[in-house]
Amino acid sequence: MPCVHLLLALCFGAAAAVEVQRPRGVPLSKREFYEENKPFTCLDGSRTISFDRVNDDYCDCTDGSDEPGTAACPNGSFHCTNSGFRSEFIPSSRINDGICDCCDTTDEYNSGATCQNTCRELGRKERESLQKMAEVAREGFLLKQQLIHEAKRGLEEKQTKLSELQASKKGMEETTEAQRTVKEAAEEPEKEAKDRHLKAWEDQKAVMRAEKDKARMVEAFMELDDNADGFVTVPELLSHIELDQDSDGFLTEVEVQGLLGGSDKVDTVGFETVWSNIKDKYISEAPADSPALAETPQEEVREPVRDNDSDQYLDEDIPEEEEEEDEEEDEEPDEEDDKVPPKLRTQEKKEDEEVAMPPYDEETQSLIDAAQKARDEFNEAERALREVEDQIKSLEKEISFDFGPGAEFAYLYSQCYELTTSEYIYRLCPFNRVSQKPKYGGSETSLGTWGTWAGPEGNVYSMMKYEHGTGCWQGPNRSTIVKLTCGKETVVTSTSEPSRCEYLMEFITPAVCQEPPNLNSTFHGHEEL
Repeated sequence: MPCVHLLLALCFGAAAAVEVQRPRGVPLSKREFYEENKPFTCLDGSRTISFDRVNDDYCDCTDGSDEPGTAACPNGSFHCTNSGFRSEFIPSSRINDGICDCCDTTDEYNSGATCQNTCRELGRKERESLQKMAEVAREGFLLKQQLIHEAKRGLEEKQTKLSELQASKKGMEETTEAQRTVKEAAEEPEKEAKDRHLKAWEDQKAVMRAEKDKARMVEAFMELDDNADGFVTVPELLSHIELDQDSDGFLTEVEVQGLLGGSDKVDTVGFETVWSNIKDKYISEAPADSPALAETPQEEVREPVRDNDSDQYLDEDIPEEEEEEDEEEDEEPDEEDDKVPPKLRTQEKKEDEEVAMPPYDEETQSLIDAAQKARDEFNEAERALREVEDQIKSLEKEISFDFGPGAEFAYLYSQCYELTTSEYIYRLCPFNRVSQKPKYGGSETSLGTWGTWAGPEGNVYSMMKYEHGTGCWQGPNRSTIVKLTCGKETVVTSTSEPSRCEYLMEFITPAVCQEPPNLNSTFHGHEEL
């Protein structure tokens, strides 16, 4: 213990021996302007006075520099030495005001206030705080070095991967084009075979329709030939008001004769011409369950459905008549439909029923199978090529980002961090977007998408700017400034809205940590010795 006390005494003795004398309130950095026994020139150069007028409690200089240790000048300032803590300046008006502003009590030298020198204790506490901060900075800086190392390795891997993908893309493009050629070559005979099949089917349907129409014509002739004399006459047609030509609600003999081609009657041969004129309006007189209308049920005709992408016909099931009728019942009938009697519309629907298209022959089906195989192989090659192109685009985008001088911010890419408050959940996805969502349900609001680094000159990587977010009502688009601070963790610590629609987010990351300085240089007590 005696050795410790002796050492302290020697230290204080050395300090006293080298202490530089200067007027009260003057910092060491300005000692040269205050030399005793020499005239004093105001620091603003406004005038020169004798040295005995310095700190004489009368303000001679307009800048207050002649009264650094008194309250005489309203614009003056007093320098607190605060040995053992941080030195500072206070306004001259606080000198001898009965309140201790300087921790070394030098501002209350003549007020009678009871002050205690707390500089040593304040310095100790601040050193402890700064030591903790320095430890965090030191650990964060080590993590940052690791991030830089990993980013460098990751960048090399991504560039290698990009080169490999670009090389494989070229070969895949050639393969895709070759598969396209094979597909197109296979689809040409397929289309020709399908068209032949469809043409034959259309011809067959035409024959079936003609036979069906002829059967209807025979039935209609038999219905109209009331006396079965082999002729349809004017009186026999007069009862079919639906054949009214001028839509006046009456069918006259003149109109009927016009339908009969100017004759009073026609036989079965002449009725063929008459039938072509009246079949769209004619309604059978026979009851719905009579033999005349009880047609043999026929299979439904399915029109072949063409796939526009592959130019092939798909054997899809055609909806049954009941489904078609349901759909038609839901539709609004137009005026033309209203003019057609319901019984006739029922007949027309029955006439539209056709049998299914027959299956393809073996040769055509073989061509279809070969074309489909070629299409599948082309589609697979094209899909694989698109995947590679997407990977290349994603890698090029990531490599192009400015992730800091050593790419230390690269680890934040494709990551998201959340902060939950009493009202909202804030979400920060670095280099992508910032958003806000109500905690208890509701839609997400964009607070901005990645814009640029926005820190001050010399420290540009200390702030991120996200802009062009969701527009405020009658206001600008939302934007966010993300302030980065050093820490061992990566976490969002706070959010605020300093200005309307402009948000501030505090974000801790080791990527901004710098190597901490020597703590001894932080305190300036030695400058006052």
